[in-house]
Amino acid sequence: MIPFLPLQRINARQREQLAAAALRVLDSGWYVLGPEVRAFEAEFAAWNGSRHCIGVANGLDALTLVLHAWKTACGWEDGDEVMVTANTYIASVLAITANRLRPVLVEPDAFYNLDPDALGAALTPRCRAVLVVHLYGQAAAMGPITEFCGRHGLKLLEDCAQAHGAALDGKKAGAFGDAAGFSFYPGKNLGALGDAGAVTTDCDELADTLRALRNYGSHVKYHNLMRGVNSRLDEIHAAFLREKLPLVDADNAERRNIARIYLEEIRHPLVSLPGVRGGPESHVWHLFVIRSRMRDDLARHLAARGVETMLHYPIPPHRQKCYMDEFGMLDLPETEAIHREVLSLPLWPGMTGEQAREVVDAVNSWSPE
Repeated sequence: MIPFLPLQRINARQREQLAAAALRVLDSGWYVLGPEVRAFEAEFAAWNGSRHCIGVANGLDALTLVLHAWKTACGWEDGDEVMVTANTYIASVLAITANRLRPVLVEPDAFYNLDPDALGAALTPRCRAVLVVHLYGQAAAMGPITEFCGRHGLKLLEDCAQAHGAALDGKKAGAFGDAAGFSFYPGKNLGALGDAGAVTTDCDELADTLRALRNYGSHVKYHNLMRGVNSRLDEIHAAFLREKLPLVDADNAERRNIARIYLEEIRHPLVSLPGVRGGPESHVWHLFVIRSRMRDDLARHLAARGVETMLHYPIPPHRQKCYMDEFGMLDLPETEAIHREVLSLPLWPGMTGEQAREVVDAVNSWSPE
């Protein structure tokens, strides 16, 4: 059996370090917004190439709080628009609607990311921002997207939940836009042992606002400057993340090696492989996603061969029940085809070449019914 993502096995590599980190926090007596959070924020900002990192409770909160801060500071109105990739995970869209802003869903390019050539047609006078998602671990086309936002006076927010360490010309995802949201959900390339997230930004004012917003709107206890929320990165998760951060670059290199085997050796005529834009550093392979019009039959075949797979994602946001009133019968054919056809193969740091080739053999041996 080749599991999709054996988190216990992955974390067992650092069992002693993680246990020591937990004891360090336990013995400190400081469990919320303490020295571990401050240290991780500084270390992650330096690693990512950003001036500030603000730890929050999860990746959704990271995006939601940034949009909230901008809406308040910039005088955006309810119903103002944010353009976002149509085939993203629903969290990207939830962050927009949570702020009573309107998502404008834009079809993706051939790399499953926001198509910069489609932005002009989607632009209206009420558009205020672009939320670009580095989906599956591949950095989006940040050059033309950044230029478009600058030309039209739009804020640029990066959703880096799946792209820790992805880079274009030496610059990491999360350092291109006005701000970026990261998730440290356990399955991410940099994952805590529970929910956790962060915002990166070079804007001093935004960073200061977010540090208050995440803490009930307060910099000083019992002095509330704004209507905030409780969205704080816990000390225990910050301590775990500090132990795991030094492994991310090496882990991403291992992911690239497994992806290379898949790209070179999967040759089934009914399976489409993912493309890579730019150099190898542009993709950190959070997910290795193939496509087939007979996806479900392929998944059954792989399961019978002992290969665990997953769907990322089976239903696009505009077809979710919670958004039917918002989007109605919106026609997004490329997004809908993606969600019908995608299948994610196992890929994780520590996976061996032999295991990868077992997956390859299982895919190549598929005979559709």
